[in-house]
Amino acid sequence: MTDTVLILDGGTGRELARRGAPFRQPEWSALALMEAPQFVSTVHRAYVDAGADVITTNSYALVPFHIGAERFAREGASLAARAGQLARDVADASPQAVRVAGSLPPVCGSYRPDLVDLDRARPILEVLIGALAPNVDHWLAETLSSLAEARLCATLTAPTDKALWLSFTLEDEAATDAPALRSGESVTEAARLAQEVGAAALLFNCSQPEVMEAAVQVAQAQLGADSAIRIGVYANAFPPMAADAEANSGLSPIRADLTPEGYKRFAASWHAAGASILGGCCGICPEHIAALRAGVTD
Repeated sequence: MTDTVLILDGGTGRELARRGAPFRQPEWSALALMEAPQFVSTVHRAYVDAGADVITTNSYALVPFHIGAERFAREGASLAARAGQLARDVADASPQAVRVAGSLPPVCGSYRPDLVDLDRARPILEVLIGALAPNVDHWLAETLSSLAEARLCATLTAPTDKALWLSFTLEDEAATDAPALRSGESVTEAARLAQEVGAAALLFNCSQPEVMEAAVQVAQAQLGADSAIRIGVYANAFPPMAADAEANSGLSPIRADLTPEGYKRFAASWHAAGASILGGCCGICPEHIAALRAGVTD
């Protein structure tokens, strides 16, 4: 494990809503990108000001599932290009070095490995990758619920010669010593896939904090202490989600115990287990990221 901790940003959609950006279903976080992109820039800057080393493009909801097939065909590429440019502009204006991660979402629905359709996902991901590529430093294929999704992202991003981070969402209805993806595939299998495709990082996101430490331990055991593949975590602040839930089907409740200091205590355990990339997902705000920046080993 590297001793250098990279701090990611936190959730975007809920932070946009908190700041008064246009926000509704089905467009979710894409609506601000369409109607009020200045809010997207404001959220990026808030995370940079909180100390994030990496900000993520607001492209998670730029899929037909959210904006409709016709709108995606008409505007998907231009909206993704806007998402990349907004993040790039904020990163370049920062007084400290900030990297831009290009978000590649689960195209067919969050938390739903049963809906994965690679033939349908491929052309959509190709549009996002082509439009985001000029402005991102690396790829973040995130909230992946199956190995098949990850393999597709690895195949499609390979020609760009940009590093790939693979981030999986975990089954989190109960903590376990045998963590698994929402598909039921094991974290060990995910780590092997990261090795196979040459990923630069293996992360776990959009799951409860309680299941993350075991996932880091299992991943570390498979990768080995000398691996060049970083391990990362960015959990959400939700209570347990049902197996048939969708991560962004509505504004889920937020746990009262996950204050910035409460979240930081979880992050300290992930770091101790081997994670060197730490951030937040849904419900984790700039205040949480500032707490991580202050030092998870304090």
